[in-house]
Amino acid sequence: MKSHANDNSQELLELARCIYRDAIAKCRAVRPDIRDLNYIQSRIENEGVSFLTITLPSFANDFQKALAIGYVDSTDFSGFRKTGAIPSFLKGMLSQVFDDRTGRMKYESLRDPIRDISTIVGSVRQICLAFKKIELECTPERVNASIEGFVASEHELSTFEVRDDLHADFLRVAHLLWDNLFADFCLADLVPAHGPGATADGISGNRKYDWRRWHEREEPYFHLVGDAFPLGIAASLDELRDVSLVPPAEELPVKVTPVPKTLKGPRIIAIEPVCMQYAQQALRSYLYTRIESVGPAAGHVNFTDQSVNQRLALIASREHHLATVDLSEASDRVPLSLAVRMFDGSPDLKDAILACRSTRAKLPDGRIIDGLAKFASMGSALCFPVESMYFYTICIATLIREQNLPFTFKSVLQCSENVFVYGDDILIPREHARIICDDLQKYMCKVNMNKTYWNGYFRESCGIDAFDGQEVTATYVRAKRPSDKRQSRELISWVKTANQFYKRGYVQSASHMFSCVEAVLGPLPYLPEDSPGLGRIPIRSYYISRDRYNRKLQRFEVKAWVPEPTFRTDMLDGYGALSKCLLKLNNQLYGWEAEVKRRELQLKDWVSSLVVEDKRHLMRSVRFGAVALKSRWVPSY
Repeated sequence: MKSHANDNSQELLELARCIYRDAIAKCRAVRPDIRDLNYIQSRIENEGVSFLTITLPSFANDFQKALAIGYVDSTDFSGFRKTGAIPSFLKGMLSQVFDDRTGRMKYESLRDPIRDISTIVGSVRQICLAFKKIELECTPERVNASIEGFVASEHELSTFEVRDDLHADFLRVAHLLWDNLFADFCLADLVPAHGPGATADGISGNRKYDWRRWHEREEPYFHLVGDAFPLGIAASLDELRDVSLVPPAEELPVKVTPVPKTLKGPRIIAIEPVCMQYAQQALRSYLYTRIESVGPAAGHVNFTDQSVNQRLALIASREHHLATVDLSEASDRVPLSLAVRMFDGSPDLKDAILACRSTRAKLPDGRIIDGLAKFASMGSALCFPVESMYFYTICIATLIREQNLPFTFKSVLQCSENVFVYGDDILIPREHARIICDDLQKYMCKVNMNKTYWNGYFRESCGIDAFDGQEVTATYVRAKRPSDKRQSRELISWVKTANQFYKRGYVQSASHMFSCVEAVLGPLPYLPEDSPGLGRIPIRSYYISRDRYNRKLQRFEVKAWVPEPTFRTDMLDGYGALSKCLLKLNNQLYGWEAEVKRRELQLKDWVSSLVVEDKRHLMRSVRFGAVALKSRWVPSY
């Protein structure tokens, strides 16, 4: 059955052919097979783009499973005809890794410089995963299934009860990990902030500072006068009198919303009301800073730096001392009943977290879920730090119990040496991987066994895929082919992806993508990687384009298309304007270390780097997620 997105399949077919040719060219022991190309074309003509976005990624999952267990199982690669024990599709590559008669892995070839198994593994994955994350709309059936999955997980959590001994172990480890860490928590040190994204109220930009609703539950910890409005505001002012103090029964629920992830299914997020989001940001900054820099979790639980997990996954793929664990529906399966107990040692912090945690959710069809049993969904600023703490606590508790150690701080330090958590990406000691995964599931977590690896030479964590000490991460095509200048995000994405292909030696793929972009924008200049303009990465520095010499700025320049944010008129005055300016000043003074790191990381992303400080921020606001291309002179170096 053809995909509803079949209109895009022919546009992507030629790029898929280029990726296949480049992947084969990188494998010295493999020759191109016209049958593979014909097979790709035939399946796309019959199934549409779903072959590229769903079927081939499933092929890659089975390939990775076979790498982990050391052989091709008879149930693997369903939907693909086999020749002997391995699929006929990509047989030229697969036969270098697995014996085509027995299906067993050719371990003796791992260090063979001619076969170069790591390159073959990377090539197979690139062919199969190139279009996995392309942003196309899912079918309504898949969207509805994801929404019902959200409801089902909530129902499971509402009836969840952990075994008494596991419950006691969790609390003991939580006490040792977190009590002293949060002992000096002070509400007066918190600096609230608005997030950049959407809100359940439908309020955006500067209008977030024109307060209309404030939850009564927040008031003891986050004050309307002092946090939302500056101290000294007169109670008689209209701005203050226009704000409604909302009782718990009338609070706006979070807005459950599907957002694009893959064609297999959307990501489900829950958009928070503006006043809740405002308070959550303050607590998130505090948790990020404390956990990353102080105590036994420092360096092991990370929020702003993925490189720790990435580096360790790369090493573990060769040395096998660590396993990588992936969790499904991670944020929606953290029970409130256990999560809040991690803050027992700091009652003020615990109460503040509960005060700005939403308790109701509104589904897209209008249904309301009251009394949410999960701690929070993605969309809450507290979701990421709390889920990381939860998973870390479970892993340490399991290791202490498994090794028959006493529940002491020394044991916590000993067991934490080889546990690393970044959200739902977890690294744990390989010899205890199975029991930890079993225990995670007892605590309501859902371990994705298809992406969890403790055997074999394959590991993946935080966007890095590794095989035998070599990176085999695929480059993802994330946007459909751009057709006109108004499709700014698609054009930016294709230039960025083309340069990634080029750096990895996928020259035909990069050339095809560049030609598609240049058909819309005209010839692209050669620019250095850190240039603000859209351009090709040069082979050598002397290939960089130079159109003119700017005597005033004493530099060579080139004309290029530059991504710029788009604004809307959004005047802010009165106490709302004063509050915004004071918050900016407070953030500069306190300068939470984690926030600085987060912003530095964001600057590496093209679109995120467009959200810069605007001197006219009281007169206009950025359209979040919108970008335009302008022709500008930019430095050549």
